Amino acid sequence: MAAYLTKPVLVVDDSQTTVRVVRSLLARIGFKDIDDASNGMAALAKMIEKPYGIVIADWNMEPMSGYELLKQVRADSRIAGTRLILMTAELNASHVIAATTSCGRRSKRHSLFPATSNRAS
Repeated sequence: MAAYLTKPVLVVDDSQTTVRVVRSLLARIGFKDIDDASNGMAALAKMIEKPYGIVIADWNMEPMSGYELLKQVRADSRIAGTRLILMTAELNASHVIAATTSCGRRSKRHSLFPATSNRAS
């Protein structure tokens, strides 16, 4: 997990309250390099300029939603490998299905923190 703590994180939400809460939680677990953007378009611009290890984005934003951001990221070979976490206050299974099958292909499911060989059983 320590290797991930050194990677930059981008928090994307149009609610500044949510951004503050997520930034605070990330800082508490040890992330140091945390940026934010207020919508998907702003996030995409930042992602082109800086390689982020993780992007945490709200599903519902204007003018570009988190889902649209996901599709744009997966379509751009420069940033397609970026790990994205989409969050929403809505309880809608169709959102989960859409996100995992984005761009006509099954998205890879990765562990956020890869297992290590010295992990206790």
